[in-house]
Amino acid sequence: MNKLEKFRLINTFILDVDGVLTNSHLVVLEDGKVLRKFNTRDGFAMRTAIEKGYRIAIITGGKSTGVELRLRDMGIVDIFSGIRTKIDAYEELVHTYELDESKILYMGDDIPDVPVMKRVGMPCCPADASFEAKDVSRYVSLEKGGFGCVRDVIQKVLTLQGNWPAH
Repeated sequence: MNKLEKFRLINTFILDVDGVLTNSHLVVLEDGKVLRKFNTRDGFAMRTAIEKGYRIAIITGGKSTGVELRLRDMGIVDIFSGIRTKIDAYEELVHTYELDESKILYMGDDIPDVPVMKRVGMPCCPADASFEAKDVSRYVSLEKGGFGCVRDVIQKVLTLQGNWPAH
């Protein structure tokens, strides 16, 4: 099955945060708080997907109240943060919602994402992902993490399924 056919099957997006929804450069303040920058076009794509009935979940090793608030504000309900073994959170999602793994797109950027990427129908990564993530991806976005890679994959799926907004 080619990439376009795989994109056409997707009904669930599972995303990492650092290196995917944000770039891999974190700003650490003197008080230890971490600042991350999100791409507004990624946000628009995620909101659009949720409005069209797609499931979006987050599995991230990071833990940030600000990030969780931002994601919940976009309508994302399933947020697993502070996760060291991502496959456990993934299996919980699959079990809870009885998901068909062949219809899941997972976007990750580094070694902790690889076990999940090996299980889903459409493993993807940003242009600046680690070699290990690129090696298991069926699609490597032309966009870097935090610079529109999430918009790229969501727009592809929604466009192929006739759900991307007309201009």
